[in-house]
Amino acid sequence: MSTTTLKPAPAAPAPVRTVQGEGRIGLRANLRHIGALARRNMLQIKKDPESMFDVLLMPIVFTLLFVYVFGGSIGGSLGGDRQDYLNYLVPGLMAMMGMNIASAVGSGVNDDFNKGVMDRFRTMPIARSSVLIAKIVVELGRMMVATVILLGMGFALGMELGTSVAGMLGAVALAMVFGAAIMWIFVLLGLTMKTPQAVQGVGFLVLMPLQFGSSIFAPTQTMPGWLQAFTDYNPLSNLADAVRGLMMGGPVADSVWMTLAWAAGITAVTAPLAVRKFRRKT
Repeated sequence: MSTTTLKPAPAAPAPVRTVQGEGRIGLRANLRHIGALARRNMLQIKKDPESMFDVLLMPIVFTLLFVYVFGGSIGGSLGGDRQDYLNYLVPGLMAMMGMNIASAVGSGVNDDFNKGVMDRFRTMPIARSSVLIAKIVVELGRMMVATVILLGMGFALGMELGTSVAGMLGAVALAMVFGAAIMWIFVLLGLTMKTPQAVQGVGFLVLMPLQFGSSIFAPTQTMPGWLQAFTDYNPLSNLADAVRGLMMGGPVADSVWMTLAWAAGITAVTAPLAVRKFRRKT
């Protein structure tokens, strides 16, 4: 009598859960998802109002610090006084706002991944890009608040608008467009770095040379030749010059087109990379 040993059949691999119809989400549904996620992010700010301190205080602190510490000497180099430096500085600070606020996007995205929030979003039938776009929409709102406070501070100190209200609004719109492009860089950093502290550290190393190696705080004519060559290609110099021209007068066409070209190029490269990284991040 022979016996047959029965071996248990290998277990079938567990089915991988996928989101059906991700690629068939229409524009209207996508906009609805972005709106819902943006509302979720704004509710987070409402629960943690301290997260708005940078937006509320940074424009005031930077304006007072640079005007009253450096305004006398730099204003004299401009052929005027502290008042002339105020008119020079505020448009430059508008160009800086987007860079500083953009770093918060990367830290927020990284923190959401560490808390598992993003894993939940990736199991939902929503476009992957809507999660990231909602983050940027809310940060643009924060940037708008900072810009309004900055302009209010400038006018309170005696800033004089050299063109028109339409020119000022155009300057604000240009700064917002460029700020949105920079935010995609920090979203990508947030998806790549392991901790929010790492995102902030890398962001600081990127921000400082770009901001101070530009025409934001002072004219570039007195800088060394090699640094002037860097400022010529620095997109923040183009943005600061464009905003300054739109608000105070002067040639703006070249600076505006260069700023828009930088914004389009940065977005075209980093936005698809960020969405792809979001899909594959574990």
